[in-house]
Amino acid sequence: MAISRIIANITQYISEAAMRIFGPSDDAYPATGVQPFTGEPYDKNKDDND
Repeated sequence: MAISRIIANITQYISEAAMRIFGPSDDAYPATGVQPFTGEPYDKNKDDND
């Protein structure tokens, strides 16, 4: 009886891991894409380090 319970626990452990690996993704990352540039382009004439 104890051996069958151990085998059942091992089988459940492995099957849960397989379902987690091969199941659908549950990531909740926000949608990303190209973001508009909101700064000012570099101007060599304004560079104070000359």
